[in-house]
Amino acid sequence: DKAPLSKSLLLVPSAISIVLTLLFQHYQKFFAYNLQAIKEDFQIWRLLCGRTVCLDLKDTFCSSLLIYNFRIFERRYGSRKFSSFLLGAWMLSALFDLLLVEITQYIFGITINSLPSGFLGPVFALFVPFYSSIPRVQVAQVLGHFSITNKTLVYILGLQLLTSGSYIWILALSGLVSGICYNSSILKVHRILCVPNWVAKIFSWTLEPIFSSAEPTNEVRVGMGATVDIQRQQRMELLDRQIMMSQVAQMRRQRQQQGGMINWNRLFPPLRHRHNANYQDHRPSEQDTPPPTEVSEEQVARLMEMGFSRGDALEALRASNNDLNVATNFLLQH
Repeated sequence: DKAPLSKSLLLVPSAISIVLTLLFQHYQKFFAYNLQAIKEDFQIWRLLCGRTVCLDLKDTFCSSLLIYNFRIFERRYGSRKFSSFLLGAWMLSALFDLLLVEITQYIFGITINSLPSGFLGPVFALFVPFYSSIPRVQVAQVLGHFSITNKTLVYILGLQLLTSGSYIWILALSGLVSGICYNSSILKVHRILCVPNWVAKIFSWTLEPIFSSAEPTNEVRVGMGATVDIQRQQRMELLDRQIMMSQVAQMRRQRQQQGGMINWNRLFPPLRHRHNANYQDHRPSEQDTPPPTEVSEEQVARLMEMGFSRGDALEALRASNNDLNVATNFLLQH
């Protein structure tokens, strides 16, 4: 949903790769990323064919999964801005491919006549905004030291793709450099290498109806999470909050029947609610107030990546004894 360009990049090159591998192997030579033919015979069309369709099914599978995960950028920025990033990364990575090959030959004396084919440069370039703009949410912890987050699987897929060929590291390096250059606010590459508005309108009228999908209805949309994992986590937090509020309402009814008030400090001992009027009536003395908890700057940075202000992050971490999960739930619920 809302990612027609990602769907087209997922389906069309994968289908061509499978057809070439299974039925038309004698046509694979036209889709080879042959640098010698480009430089000596001026076969510029190989830049388009050789840098679009993968000839290795393993590369096809890994790059398709990565494009599927990176569809969040098209949903966040829109198809035109997403296509502009892919176009700029594709053109810059093509230039960096040739430069890295020449540098490798000059320094190490290694002659590289061809590189792995496929839409690999822009795929590696997408790791730059993925690393910098997608918040990291811990899912599990292994052996008490190694954290598994919502981004771990994507990095594992990138590592698998990186180790699938001999010279694919050149494509990976050129893709990362092109992604950094395109995202740089100093170089202003995004203002030069962009899809014109009239071209975006033509493709939205012609191709978008073919690859567009209806909005899924099997899950209720909750929150404004940038990724599916964050949205599902928001649903779980909403359910936890509903359960907690039902328990509070039940205890409130019991207290009202007994003629008493709810002891919020007993219900939520780690947190000192800033909106709790009952707690303000029973404010402890200065002698009973514990010293402020030292807050980790790393935890503050993580909360700020999720969109919270620094002041709220500091207050939530101090109130939760520097527990990131408790502080995140507290900020989401208030």
